[in-house]
Amino acid sequence: MHGYGWSRRRFVGLLARSATAAAALPAAACGGPAGTRTPAETPTAARASEGASGRERGASGPGPLLLGTYTSAEGGGKGIGLAEYEPGTGRITGHGLLAEVDDPSYLAVHPDGRTLYAVGEREAGAVTAVRLSDHRVLGSRSTGGAAPCHLSVHPGGRWLFSANYGSGSVAVHPIDASGALGERTHLVTHSTPPPGPGQQGPHAHQVVTAPDGGHVLAVDLGTDTVYTYRLDEDAGTLTEVARAQTRPGAGPRHLTFHPGGRHAYLANELDDTVAVCGYDPGTGRLTVGEAQSTGAGPGTNYPAQLLVTADGAYAFLANRGHDSLARYAVQARGARLRLLGTVPVGGDFPRHIAFSPDGGLLFAANQRSGTVAVFRVGADTGELRPTGGPFPSPVAVCALPL
Repeated sequence: MHGYGWSRRRFVGLLARSATAAAALPAAACGGPAGTRTPAETPTAARASEGASGRERGASGPGPLLLGTYTSAEGGGKGIGLAEYEPGTGRITGHGLLAEVDDPSYLAVHPDGRTLYAVGEREAGAVTAVRLSDHRVLGSRSTGGAAPCHLSVHPGGRWLFSANYGSGSVAVHPIDASGALGERTHLVTHSTPPPGPGQQGPHAHQVVTAPDGGHVLAVDLGTDTVYTYRLDEDAGTLTEVARAQTRPGAGPRHLTFHPGGRHAYLANELDDTVAVCGYDPGTGRLTVGEAQSTGAGPGTNYPAQLLVTADGAYAFLANRGHDSLARYAVQARGARLRLLGTVPVGGDFPRHIAFSPDGGLLFAANQRSGTVAVFRVGADTGELRPTGGPFPSPVAVCALPL
């Protein structure tokens, strides 16, 4: 049953890719988490991958851009792609491969900025560590599940979390002083509640640490549930403390916190909605609010990922199908989202979006067109303006600027 869900997820994401998806970096490859009908931190680097813009430092020369892909897909890449971008213009230049890793569909960086982590989204799931200074692969570890599509590093830097989409489980791995991964310390499988309408099992799509640092939240598309766990930072184990259920068939995919720490925003992939959630840092309890529009209209659309600016004033949503970026004003200290409109993403099927560390640029990885689009983010208005031109990147599913 898990294999069916995973293969369908891959199929929807790869269906009808344009011919440009086969375009390659100069000797490179790239990409991020998979599409489905049914899917960090130098303190700035993690925010770039998980949802909040930085604005801590000014632009000062080219920055690295790391690219995830599906190596097993037709026209896919050869591993983790390496490029650089100009903060002033958004122009991207390819520099080949960072490392040869199988199906590195999602990427995250350690808080100290020295090590990159990648999922290996295959039936026998794995996570891999790569040292950024010399591109050395520090080794891979089994996630204990199928098709991991998301991973994140705890802000303390000692634990890596990964979400196994195919088997509906969350894995925990220790990180040693070198950045390498140890053997798994815990594996939690989402066995209840029963799968939602049209689902054959649980599908963990994201796992992220709350701003309070003590709670880890796992978003499961298959069970229409967000699970909250308390992390034992000594043992590397997770204890469930709360559950929040969406409406049946919503298919929650991605959760992003407001900088205030008391609200979060949930992208629901299957019913094409977003929801504002209340969050209690003391208990880890999430309360899911009413469904809201993605701005995509009546056509087929699968919302993918949300970002929130560091000042908490604006939020952005990637719409796959409508092929747009929805822009929201954040109101009432994070308690409300007001849709301002949508902007064409300039590509096909935007799977992953991320801010540059200073928050001035937004990068969109367009899976089917095999391109990365770049937008300048208006500091005062949240307006998005295309810049730099599209960059060819095979089966682009993750674009992580550092």
